[in-house]
Amino acid sequence: MHADDEEEFQVFVRSRWPKLVRTAYLLTGDAHLAEDVAQTALTKAYRSWSRVQRSDNPDAYVRRILVTSHKDRFRKRRVAERLTDALPDTADRRDPLSASDQRQELMAALARLPVRQRAVVVLRYWEDIPEAEVARTLGCSVGTVKSQASRALAALRRVLRDEPPVFAAYGRRGEGEQ
Repeated sequence: MHADDEEEFQVFVRSRWPKLVRTAYLLTGDAHLAEDVAQTALTKAYRSWSRVQRSDNPDAYVRRILVTSHKDRFRKRRVAERLTDALPDTADRRDPLSASDQRQELMAALARLPVRQRAVVVLRYWEDIPEAEVARTLGCSVGTVKSQASRALAALRRVLRDEPPVFAAYGRRGEGEQ
């Protein structure tokens, strides 16, 4: 890689790293895995930096690499995910990704979604990416994005409506509630 390209890549990484890690966190539900997935995606982008530069939208190109890298974790080896009735121990409160109980509830509900539905929700609603670009990123049709989003949102509504708020586990429920 030429020195100019190297510098451009470094600038790209410094400016995109926080957003890539946030997106990866929303996909994985784990801060450490998110950094690993983001680093893997950037390593792949580095190896094909000339193609990334030539693309119409380098951010979309790298975002697709990120989503694919996340999906590859499940293809290469099964990742043991254990769903429980109780939320895990809370993360460090200084971590901006776990700043509220509502966020923890939402992250737990998001983690229950199938990989593709989770990717659609993260890209479409958290990243505010248009349906057509989400479809290109995931390699599917716009109709698939719409149907996956509909199913995911319905599942999230069911889970979030049926589960008591986090604070209820700590005995702060109102009178008469079980």
